[in-house]
Amino acid sequence: MSSTSASRPSDLKGHGFLFQQLVQRELRQKYQGSVLGLLWYLVNPLLLLGAYYLMFGVVLKPGFSHPAYPLFIMTAMVVWLFVQQTLPAAGDSLLAQAALLRKARFPREIIPTAVVTVQALTFAALLAVVAVLTVAFRGTLGFPLLLLPVVVLLLILFVQGLALAISGLHAHFRDVQPIVGAILVPWFFVTPIFYRPTDITDQSLARFALEWLNPVAPFAEAVRTILYDGNVPSAETLVYLVVVSALALGIGAALFRRLQRDLAVML
Repeated sequence: MSSTSASRPSDLKGHGFLFQQLVQRELRQKYQGSVLGLLWYLVNPLLLLGAYYLMFGVVLKPGFSHPAYPLFIMTAMVVWLFVQQTLPAAGDSLLAQAALLRKARFPREIIPTAVVTVQALTFAALLAVVAVLTVAFRGTLGFPLLLLPVVVLLLILFVQGLALAISGLHAHFRDVQPIVGAILVPWFFVTPIFYRPTDITDQSLARFALEWLNPVAPFAEAVRTILYDGNVPSAETLVYLVVVSALALGIGAALFRRLQRDLAVML
């Protein structure tokens, strides 16, 4: 069998060292030579959070209000930042490792998975900071926090599925990553980060579209419900997260396996 042949999922178990090296390489290259180094993984998102709050919470004052509005924004924004930073990076991951792909035989899923892992580590660290601040100021320490790791895991699985699909497609059709980047712009504004759907519309159809047709929205709202409100997300929200994560991961993995057969030719 050639070095470019498809690998079975079970083959992933024997490539832990390669996976670790790819993750470490991604971490080193990101901010190699900078004074703060890996701390930029936290500083950049925090600066973005501050900039978004200044623009949407102070300059463009909304016609609604929530107590501790910066925390209201931050608890949903961390979810969006994870999605926004991961998908474009995963899209280009196979092309960036083209030389390695041509030389060695290993499960190709490792490459986009390493990208997702690096971004997930950043997300977890940033979420921990936001969680401590929110719980301290909102007094939301309680049982619902036990569900936060479950929601985070489901979100990572959801993003992993999208990353597999996008990376495989972009290796074949080089317009995919720019298209994803373009889609992320309007996707950001229809995701309820600075508002809740009930804040901006009283039409049931519009609320339904904002709450359920955007798969990122229930993740953002679930994290905010747990941290900011101190409540357990609704049963339908939790079921939605399980279903959409399973679908994204299943479809993404199946599509990647189908596309990876021709990677050696495409790269």
